[in-house]
Amino acid sequence: MDVTTWYLEQTSPADLIPAKPSAIELDIVRAEIPSPELNRFLYTAVGGDWQWTERLPWTWREWSEWLGRGVETWVAYHRGTPAGYAELVPQDGAAVEVASFGLMHWAIGKGAGGRLLEFCAARAWDLAERRPDREPTRRVWLHTCSLDGPAALPAYQARGFRIYDSRLNVPGDEDEGVTPGPWPGAGPRAGS
Repeated sequence: MDVTTWYLEQTSPADLIPAKPSAIELDIVRAEIPSPELNRFLYTAVGGDWQWTERLPWTWREWSEWLGRGVETWVAYHRGTPAGYAELVPQDGAAVEVASFGLMHWAIGKGAGGRLLEFCAARAWDLAERRPDREPTRRVWLHTCSLDGPAALPAYQARGFRIYDSRLNVPGDEDEGVTPGPWPGAGPRAGS
């Protein structure tokens, strides 16, 4: 199966295009205490239907080391229930990567993604205000691929992210097949 990966960026806070209001009310909160359990839950719950498998074998320690790199986790809640999340990773050169971004299955199609992406991109741009040891952000970037939801690439572009590179990969057989779902064996959602 051929997989295309697109790399997108913003190089100025002025690049960020506001989203339309969400059909559901969202409270977006930063998880201020690094929690490997929380991030693993979000990663599997959001990415299980989209072939997010790279971090599945990670141990608690590997998750802890990942978060110890200064990763900020922002979680969108609707009526107290997680609707989606983003991980912002500070990098050298005043760059911030949106390393993980996505919605819970039930929140897709309600405008929550645009609102969460707008909010989190703005938090990437103002990261130095929370981290005085960092210089102001000069670049926010992310990547998505053809295995992600069909709305992913257009959603990033609608918020002002521009493609700066793309690559065609031909993964091995281990990458093909049924997605693991939010936990092994859950599989794709019935009625999706």
